[in-house]
Amino acid sequence: MSRGFYIGRFQPYHNGHQAVLERIARSADEIVIGVGSAQLSHTVENPFTAGERVLMLTRSLAELECPFYVIPIEDIQRNALWVAHVRAMTPPFDTVYSSNPLVMQLFAEAGVDVQSPDMYERLTHSGTAIRQRMLDGEPWEYLVPPAVVDVIREIRGVERLQRIAGSD
Repeated sequence: MSRGFYIGRFQPYHNGHQAVLERIARSADEIVIGVGSAQLSHTVENPFTAGERVLMLTRSLAELECPFYVIPIEDIQRNALWVAHVRAMTPPFDTVYSSNPLVMQLFAEAGVDVQSPDMYERLTHSGTAIRQRMLDGEPWEYLVPPAVVDVIREIRGVERLQRIAGSD
């Protein structure tokens, strides 16, 4: 049995993440998905809570034909210990899938197999670009799975983001 690990902040979860996870599902028997920076929320860079991001993921991946686990992982601010922290919070995994240079380096140093999946339309499918579209009142819904649109509407996420981006 092979179990892959994929981590992201998912602020918000978008079609690029979905495409990567669908590719991982074709080669892994199970996927562990780490919701990184789980302690952060209600900022312009991290507007959604870990629980809201878990909802985005689980609802978007409901049809995925591969078992998956979604686990919030808080930052510890000590890179040399981060891999051990992740391993303590997750089921065992064989392969890490990431294109983040730091994540790749840390897991490689720990002797874990690391694969860098091709990014899906990275310029438009990035959390930064999607959050900016939300702030500017531009269409963003087509960049995320329909379930994410539903979650963001349910929690009034666009209104939250616009409010916290305002100045006093």
